Amino acid sequence: MKLIDCKDYLSSLPYPGRGILLGRSADNKKAVIAYFIMGRSENSRNRIFEETEDGIRTRAFDESKMTDPSLIIYHPVRKVGKVTVVTNGDQTDTVRDGLVQGKTYIDALRTRQFEPDPDNYTPRISGVVEQDGSFCLSILKSVDGDPSGNHRYFYEYDAPAAGEGRLIHTYQENLDPLPSFDGEPRRVHVAAENADDLAKALWDSLNEDNKVSLYVEYIDLASGNSESVIINKHQ
Repeated sequence: MKLIDCKDYLSSLPYPGRGILLGRSADNKKAVIAYFIMGRSENSRNRIFEETEDGIRTRAFDESKMTDPSLIIYHPVRKVGKVTVVTNGDQTDTVRDGLVQGKTYIDALRTRQFEPDPDNYTPRISGVVEQDGSFCLSILKSVDGDPSGNHRYFYEYDAPAAGEGRLIHTYQENLDPLPSFDGEPRRVHVAAENADDLAKALWDSLNEDNKVSLYVEYIDLASGNSESVIINKHQ
Protein backbone atom coordinates (compact mmCIF):
# COMPACT_ATOMS: atom_id res chain seq x y z
CA MET A 1 0.00 0.00 0.00
CA LYS A 2 1.32 3.43 -0.96
CA LEU A 3 2.43 5.76 1.83
CA ILE A 4 0.35 8.93 1.60
CA ASP A 5 0.55 12.34 3.26
CA CYS A 6 -2.03 12.44 6.04
CA LYS A 7 -2.63 16.18 5.76
CA ASP A 8 -3.17 16.07 2.00
CA TYR A 9 -5.47 13.09 2.33
CA LEU A 10 -7.70 14.63 5.00
CA SER A 11 -7.74 17.99 3.25
CA SER A 12 -9.26 16.28 0.21
CA LEU A 13 -12.20 14.93 2.24
CA PRO A 14 -14.95 17.41 3.20
CA TYR A 15 -16.57 14.92 5.56
CA PRO A 16 -14.61 11.82 6.66
CA GLY A 17 -16.80 11.79 9.80
CA ARG A 18 -14.97 10.39 12.80
CA GLY A 19 -11.41 9.12 12.44
CA ILE A 20 -8.69 7.16 14.26
CA LEU A 21 -4.98 7.45 13.50
CA LEU A 22 -2.54 5.06 15.19
CA GLY A 23 1.17 4.75 14.50
CA ARG A 24 4.75 5.58 15.46
CA SER A 25 6.60 8.88 15.76
CA ALA A 26 9.34 9.75 13.29
CA ASP A 27 12.03 9.13 15.93
CA ASN A 28 10.56 5.66 16.56
CA LYS A 29 10.31 6.35 20.29
CA LYS A 30 6.61 7.07 20.78
CA ALA A 31 3.27 5.50 20.00
CA VAL A 32 0.94 7.94 18.26
CA ILE A 33 -2.81 8.14 18.83
CA ALA A 34 -5.23 10.63 17.27
CA TYR A 35 -9.02 10.76 17.21
CA PHE A 36 -11.24 13.40 15.62
CA ILE A 37 -14.96 14.01 15.30
CA MET A 38 -16.87 16.04 12.75
CA GLY A 39 -20.51 16.99 12.40
CA ARG A 40 -23.06 18.17 9.86
CA SER A 41 -26.05 18.64 12.18
CA GLU A 42 -26.31 21.17 15.02
CA ASN A 43 -26.60 18.29 17.50
CA SER A 44 -23.37 16.69 16.28
CA ARG A 45 -21.50 19.99 16.20
CA ASN A 46 -22.56 20.90 19.74
CA ARG A 47 -19.80 18.84 21.37
CA ILE A 48 -16.40 19.12 22.98
CA PHE A 49 -13.78 16.70 24.29
CA GLU A 50 -12.79 16.83 27.94
CA GLU A 51 -10.30 14.82 29.97
CA THR A 52 -11.33 12.06 32.39
CA GLU A 53 -9.30 9.99 34.84
CA ASP A 54 -8.69 7.29 32.24
CA GLY A 55 -8.96 9.15 28.93
CA ILE A 56 -11.47 11.54 27.41
CA ARG A 57 -15.21 11.84 26.94
CA THR A 58 -17.52 13.87 24.73
CA ARG A 59 -20.07 16.23 26.23
CA ALA A 60 -22.45 18.90 25.00
CA PHE A 61 -20.94 22.36 24.69
CA ASP A 62 -24.38 23.92 25.20
CA GLU A 63 -26.59 21.54 27.19
CA SER A 64 -29.72 23.50 26.22
CA LYS A 65 -29.17 22.65 22.56
CA MET A 66 -28.65 18.90 23.03
CA THR A 67 -31.55 17.07 21.39
CA ASP A 68 -30.39 13.45 21.35
CA PRO A 69 -27.33 12.24 23.32
CA SER A 70 -27.42 8.69 21.93
CA LEU A 71 -24.49 7.87 19.64
CA ILE A 72 -22.73 11.21 20.22
CA ILE A 73 -22.00 11.19 23.98
CA TYR A 74 -19.46 8.51 24.93
CA HIS A 75 -15.85 7.90 26.01
CA PRO A 76 -13.66 7.86 22.89
CA VAL A 77 -10.45 7.00 24.79
CA ARG A 78 -10.01 4.83 27.88
CA LYS A 79 -6.92 3.25 29.47
CA VAL A 80 -6.97 -0.36 30.63
CA GLY A 81 -3.72 -0.82 32.53
CA LYS A 82 -1.04 -0.05 29.95
CA VAL A 83 -3.37 -0.59 26.99
CA THR A 84 -5.19 2.30 25.30
CA VAL A 85 -8.60 1.81 23.70
CA VAL A 86 -9.94 4.39 21.24
CA THR A 87 -13.26 4.15 19.39
CA ASN A 88 -15.99 6.27 17.84
CA GLY A 89 -18.75 5.14 20.21
CA ASP A 90 -19.79 3.33 23.36
CA GLN A 91 -17.98 0.21 22.16
CA THR A 92 -15.00 1.75 23.98
CA ASP A 93 -16.63 0.43 27.14
CA THR A 94 -17.38 -2.92 25.47
CA VAL A 95 -13.69 -3.39 24.62
CA ARG A 96 -12.51 -2.12 28.01
CA ASP A 97 -14.86 -4.44 29.90
CA GLY A 98 -13.81 -7.36 27.72
CA LEU A 99 -10.11 -6.76 28.36
CA VAL A 100 -10.74 -6.50 32.11
CA GLN A 101 -12.50 -9.88 31.92
CA GLY A 102 -9.54 -11.45 30.13
CA LYS A 103 -11.12 -11.49 26.67
CA THR A 104 -9.56 -10.20 23.47
CA TYR A 105 -10.72 -7.02 21.80
CA ILE A 106 -11.99 -9.17 18.92
CA ASP A 107 -14.14 -11.25 21.28
CA ALA A 108 -15.57 -8.03 22.70
CA LEU A 109 -16.35 -6.47 19.32
CA ARG A 110 -18.03 -9.63 18.05
CA THR A 111 -20.90 -8.67 20.34
CA ARG A 112 -21.41 -5.34 18.50
CA GLN A 113 -22.36 -4.09 15.06
CA PHE A 114 -22.71 -0.79 13.17
CA GLU A 115 -24.63 2.10 14.70
CA PRO A 116 -28.46 2.07 14.49
CA ASP A 117 -28.76 5.37 12.61
CA PRO A 118 -30.70 4.87 9.36
CA ASP A 119 -30.03 5.58 6.57
CA ASN A 120 -26.30 5.98 7.24
CA TYR A 121 -25.74 2.97 9.52
CA THR A 122 -22.49 4.55 10.61
CA PRO A 123 -19.61 2.08 11.04
CA ARG A 124 -18.10 1.49 14.45
CA ILE A 125 -14.33 2.01 14.20
CA SER A 126 -12.03 0.96 17.05
CA GLY A 127 -8.34 0.81 17.91
CA VAL A 128 -6.26 -0.84 20.63
CA VAL A 129 -2.67 0.25 21.35
CA GLU A 130 -0.41 -2.09 23.32
CA GLN A 131 2.43 -1.11 25.66
CA ASP A 132 5.06 -1.88 23.00
CA GLY A 133 3.36 0.35 20.43
CA SER A 134 1.83 -2.43 18.35
CA PHE A 135 -1.80 -1.78 17.58
CA CYS A 136 -5.03 -3.06 16.10
CA LEU A 137 -7.79 -1.36 14.14
CA SER A 138 -11.25 -2.61 13.29
CA ILE A 139 -14.44 -1.57 11.53
CA LEU A 140 -17.94 -2.99 11.95
CA LYS A 141 -20.16 -1.93 9.07
CA SER A 142 -23.33 -2.72 7.18
CA VAL A 143 -23.30 -4.46 3.83
CA ASP A 144 -23.16 -1.47 1.49
CA GLY A 145 -25.84 0.30 3.50
CA ASP A 146 -28.03 -2.78 3.93
CA PRO A 147 -28.69 -3.23 7.68
CA SER A 148 -29.68 -6.87 7.28
CA GLY A 149 -26.00 -7.84 7.35
CA ASN A 150 -23.00 -6.88 9.48
CA HIS A 151 -19.37 -7.20 8.41
CA ARG A 152 -16.47 -7.12 10.89
CA TYR A 153 -12.91 -6.38 9.72
CA PHE A 154 -9.85 -6.57 11.98
CA TYR A 155 -6.33 -5.31 11.19
CA GLU A 156 -3.26 -5.96 13.36
CA TYR A 157 0.08 -4.17 13.11
CA ASP A 158 2.90 -5.74 15.14
CA ALA A 159 5.77 -3.41 14.30
CA PRO A 160 4.77 0.02 12.98
CA ALA A 161 7.53 1.68 10.98
CA ALA A 162 8.98 4.95 12.28
CA GLY A 163 7.01 7.92 11.02
CA GLU A 164 4.12 5.83 9.76
CA GLY A 165 0.57 5.26 10.85
CA ARG A 166 -2.75 3.79 9.79
CA LEU A 167 -5.84 5.97 9.43
CA ILE A 168 -9.43 4.78 9.40
CA HIS A 169 -12.55 6.90 9.32
CA THR A 170 -16.29 6.36 9.18
CA TYR A 171 -17.37 7.77 5.81
CA GLN A 172 -15.99 7.38 2.31
CA GLU A 173 -17.69 10.42 0.75
CA ASN A 174 -19.89 13.36 1.73
CA LEU A 175 -23.13 12.01 0.24
CA ASP A 176 -26.67 11.28 1.42
CA PRO A 177 -26.85 8.68 2.84
CA LEU A 178 -23.21 8.61 3.91
CA PRO A 179 -21.34 5.59 2.46
CA SER A 180 -19.13 3.64 4.86
CA PHE A 181 -15.33 3.72 4.75
CA ASP A 182 -14.10 1.27 2.13
CA GLY A 183 -10.92 -0.83 2.00
CA GLU A 184 -8.00 -1.14 4.40
CA PRO A 185 -6.91 1.59 6.83
CA ARG A 186 -4.85 4.12 4.88
CA ARG A 187 -1.07 4.00 5.27
CA VAL A 188 -0.08 7.56 6.17
CA HIS A 189 3.07 9.51 6.92
CA VAL A 190 3.41 10.84 10.50
CA ALA A 191 6.07 13.55 10.40
CA ALA A 192 5.38 15.37 13.68
CA GLU A 193 7.77 14.73 16.56
CA ASN A 194 5.28 15.68 19.28
CA ALA A 195 1.58 15.82 20.07
CA ASP A 196 1.28 19.60 19.64
CA ASP A 197 2.70 19.56 16.11
CA LEU A 198 0.56 16.64 14.98
CA ALA A 199 -2.57 18.17 16.51
CA LYS A 200 -1.99 21.44 14.64
CA ALA A 201 -1.34 19.63 11.36
CA LEU A 202 -4.43 17.43 11.65
CA TRP A 203 -6.71 20.22 12.84
CA ASP A 204 -5.64 22.49 9.99
CA SER A 205 -6.31 19.71 7.46
CA LEU A 206 -9.90 19.02 8.61
CA ASN A 207 -12.76 20.81 6.88
CA GLU A 208 -13.36 24.13 8.65
CA ASP A 209 -17.15 23.91 8.57
CA ASN A 210 -17.45 20.32 9.75
CA LYS A 211 -14.62 19.75 12.24
CA VAL A 212 -15.65 19.60 15.90
CA SER A 213 -12.93 18.17 18.20
CA LEU A 214 -9.53 16.49 18.06
CA TYR A 215 -7.45 14.47 20.55
CA VAL A 216 -3.78 13.58 20.06
CA GLU A 217 -1.55 11.57 22.40
CA TYR A 218 2.13 10.56 22.18
CA ILE A 219 3.19 7.72 24.51
CA ASP A 220 6.89 7.22 25.22
CA LEU A 221 7.58 3.52 24.62
CA ALA A 222 10.45 3.37 27.11
CA SER A 223 8.93 5.16 30.08
CA GLY A 224 5.20 4.97 29.41
CA ASN A 225 4.91 8.71 29.96
CA SER A 226 2.55 10.52 27.64
CA GLU A 227 1.67 13.97 26.37
CA SER A 228 -1.76 14.80 25.01
CA VAL A 229 -3.56 17.66 23.31
CA ILE A 230 -7.26 18.45 22.97
CA ILE A 231 -8.57 20.96 20.43
CA ASN A 232 -12.25 21.91 20.48
CA LYS A 233 -13.88 24.19 17.93
CA HIS A 234 -15.99 25.46 20.83
CA GLN A 235 -13.26 26.55 23.24
